[in-house]
Order: sequence, then C-alpha cells, then structure tokens
Amino acid sequence: MTTSEAKEYKLSADCELRFEVEDETVICELKSGLAEMFGTELMRAHKYHFRSGSKVAIFTYHGCVVELTGRPEVDYISRETPMTFYVNLSAALEALRTKAQEEDRCGPTLMVVGPSDCGKSTLCRILLNYAVRMGRQPLFVDLDCGQGCVSIAGTLGAVTVERPADIEDGYSLVAPIAYHFGHTSPDGNITLYNILMKCLSKSVEMKMQTEKRSKYSGVIINTCGWVKSHGYQAIIRAAQDFNVDIITVLDQERLYNELVRDVNSSVKVIFTPKSGGVVERVRKYRIEARDAKVRWYFYGTAKSGLYPYSFEVPFSQLRVYKIGAPNLPDSCMPIGMKTEDNLTKLVSVSPTAQTLLNHILAVSTATSVEDNLKVIESNLFGFVCVTNVDIERQVVTLLAPQQRPLPPNCILLLSDIQFMDSH
Repeated sequence: MTTSEAKEYKLSADCELRFEVEDETVICELKSGLAEMFGTELMRAHKYHFRSGSKVAIFTYHGCVVELTGRPEVDYISRETPMTFYVNLSAALEALRTKAQEEDRCGPTLMVVGPSDCGKSTLCRILLNYAVRMGRQPLFVDLDCGQGCVSIAGTLGAVTVERPADIEDGYSLVAPIAYHFGHTSPDGNITLYNILMKCLSKSVEMKMQTEKRSKYSGVIINTCGWVKSHGYQAIIRAAQDFNVDIITVLDQERLYNELVRDVNSSVKVIFTPKSGGVVERVRKYRIEARDAKVRWYFYGTAKSGLYPYSFEVPFSQLRVYKIGAPNLPDSCMPIGMKTEDNLTKLVSVSPTAQTLLNHILAVSTATSVEDNLKVIESNLFGFVCVTNVDIERQVVTLLAPQQRPLPPNCILLLSDIQFMDSH
C-alpha cells in the first residue's frame, strides 16, 4: 500500500461515505470536520484500519473530509441515508429515559426486528452509542444466535454498554451474561431457544433492579432474521418476556402489520427505513464472520491481542454433553413424556475425533447433570476449542483463554460452532 493510493472524499452535510473491504486493509482518516461511524465519533487525524470483510459507513451531520488509503471493493458517497430518522428515534428514547428517571422506574425497552441483512445489528449499535454519549448505560440484549454481538455465535447474551463501541474493535464487553444454545439458528432447537430467552429476560430484569443507571437507561434488543413461522412466534414471545415498550421493524411492511395486529396494544410498533448501504450477505461471508468472532474471543484483535493457552485433558476428566436428543415420534416416547422434553435432555458425548474435533465447547457454571433445566439455565464461564483428539493416549487438546486446569467438576456443552485454529 502506497501513499499514491490515498483518495480524499468531501462530504456535505447529512451525507454518508460507504465502503467495503474485500482483501487488503483500508486505512481511513478524518482530515477535517466532524464525522461518526455507527454512532461513534471519529477522531481527527487518527488512522483507522479496516480489514477484510469490513462494511463501513462514515456519516456527517455538518460536512467533513475523509481520506481512504488502500483499495476498497466498493466506495461511494450517499445522500440517501436514514440517519436523521435514527437520531430522532434516539432522541425519543432519551426523553423516555428522562421521564423514567423522574418517576424512578425502568427505562424504555426497544426491540429491533426484521429479516436477515436489513441492518438490525447496525441500528442497535447506533442507538446504544447515542445513549452512551448522553451519559447512559443501557443494556444490550442479543438474541441473534447466528452471529453473536455479545458473545460468539450459538449463544444468547446481554451486556451493560458503558462506552461507545470502538471504531475498529466494536463493543467493550465487560462481564457479559451468556447462555449456551449451540446452534446458528433458532430452528436448531426452538424449545431450548424459548427457554433461554425467558431465562435471559429474568437476568436482565435482575440486573436493572440492581444497577440504577442501567435501570433508567433501558434495554436495546437485537433479534435474529427468522421472521416466519416459529421465528415470528419467538419474536412475539420475546416482546412478552422482556416487557418490550417499542418494536422497530426494519424493511418489511408485512412484518410490521403482523406485529401491529398480534402484540399487546401497549407496545408501540414503528416501521423504520433501512440504510441503502445494507446488502445481502452470502453464506460464505456469514461463516467467515462467525469464524472471525471465535478468533477474536481467543486471540483478540491486531490492536489488543490475546494469548490463549493449549493443554491436554484426559478423557476421564471430560464431561461433555449436548442439549437435545434426536426427535422421536410421540408414539415412541415414554408414557407422560413430551417431544419438548426430549429437546431439553442432556445427552452424554463420547470423546472422538468425529464428535469433538474443532468444535467449540461452552464451559458451564453448573456442576451437576442431575437437573437438566439447571444446566440449561446456567450462565457460562467461557469457551474452549478442541484442537486435537488422541484416541491412543486418551487425551484431548484444548485451546483456552486461560491456563489449565478447567474449573472443578465443570460441565462442557457441545456446540455446532467449529473453529480451525490456524495460529
């Protein structure tokens, strides 16, 4: 990359510079004026590095000059942007927070819904960043098990947002709550998904009662893109579980009208325009994004690197389980047992290369498997990855964020998420 590849973009008020990075790193620098990325302000004369897979939108309310060094796959200036709508939505939420603080009650709970690739995560990030810039500490709830903003894919989680998301590294995730789901879509086990949503809502409610600033700041909820059939029913259930006040629907008028019809009349449903820069992601990109999130968990980022540990654990010390047994017809079920019970059953997993190699294992805080529901509803310590299974020596090699040993009597929950450690 040379200085000859640098290109300046002059943005007028209420314009957005959009660019995508395919292969090489692109460096972005704010030369003059004021600008922000998804609600986080850019520092002037600071070089921001965006790597492969990055999709960036630099917005300005007053005008600015931005310089890009490198060769982005796509780059253009757009004057058609929904940012004015988003900032008005943020201002309305802030008014509700102020009123909640005056009356000493919980702030607004807003849920963002819509089909896949309509900008739900981006809108959540914008609203969270604006709230933090107003001195708030909102709770962010992530129900999108396919990508994972709070934790890695295959989980449902929540975290208190105390500072704006970093331009390059995203949220500062301090002490998040995470529950193991193990699939990249709710239809992997919709019964388990609904149980975890209810469990997470109780944890969020408890957190709001114990943290005053979060109580008044309210909750922003991100949802998955499955908006039909059981996915739609999960949205309705989430609105009830989390006592949602406002639902903002991105892009799909049909979904908006269905929700107006089906949710409680006390819930305000808003149709929200999506950004013209939002594009549909192919399956390959989704897989790469999940892989990057797992790599971030173990190795950090180029700016703040982490150094995980690798160690061996004997088969005899492993307690690996998968939540959910294969579906059986009702006629084959024991008397009094329902199909839903089978979907929350803990099934012991034998340590073989076929079952464990390159799979992510969630380290549960539970220590006993006698009560299935207690294991399911237990928070997670973190994750490990199985990098080798040695049948002859009867040991597995684990990649972990900290040194051995594993927590005593820990239960490891098998996930569909896989990760090839290339370091």
